Amino acid sequence: MKSLTGKVAIVTGAGRGIGKAISLFLGGSGARVVLASRSESELRAVAGEIRNQDGDALVVPTDLTRDEEMDRLVRETLEQWGTVDYLINNAGWGKHSPIIKTKVEDWDQTFQVNLRAPMVLSQLVLPTLMGKKAGAIINIGSIAGKAGQADTAAYSASKAGLIAFSESLYEEVREYGIKVAVILPGFVDTPLIPPNRKLDRSKMIRPEDIARAVFFVLTCPPSCCPVEITVRPQRTPYT
Repeated sequence: MKSLTGKVAIVTGAGRGIGKAISLFLGGSGARVVLASRSESELRAVAGEIRNQDGDALVVPTDLTRDEEMDRLVRETLEQWGTVDYLINNAGWGKHSPIIKTKVEDWDQTFQVNLRAPMVLSQLVLPTLMGKKAGAIINIGSIAGKAGQADTAAYSASKAGLIAFSESLYEEVREYGIKVAVILPGFVDTPLIPPNRKLDRSKMIRPEDIARAVFFVLTCPPSCCPVEITVRPQRTPYT
């Protein structure tokens, strides 16, 4: 029997990169996966791959900067499958730029996608998880949230906020049996890493590695919760 059979998981940023890898891994493990991102065509392609491995998926195109669309995402999940067990806040956005040259609207979008959306979505699924006294919320952060770097101020700040939010949320819901974890990857070979960076992509973390970390959290016994997992490349990708 597949270990996540019967579970329902919402994954944001599910159309590509880490989100796609997580969705395929969970779908292959028996979970019914709700795929959310702005690109419907990418989501439908991922849903097709999940169904090809005998899984089940629901496509819900979602703009995470719009509250009404996040509300619709959770509502359609509950209408389709009657429950939700896992929320994987994976979607991320950022633009490399010196602080003095960055547009304020770019800062706003970074915080809306990377921090505000996970907070809103967590609030929306909590009544169901707390009612069941079970489930998990996993936030995909970044080691940039631990140490800021030049040209990444808003991104690093948003991920630092996500770490703090995850810690606070865990303390609020741990007695309900709900797991809360934040996963902090280093360089992952995804489109978020621009091609002009002087990095050896063959030495980066694979998106599937982060999917395995998510699965590890979801399958931990109820007596423990890995609240923070840092995943770094085994070999440095700097050239």
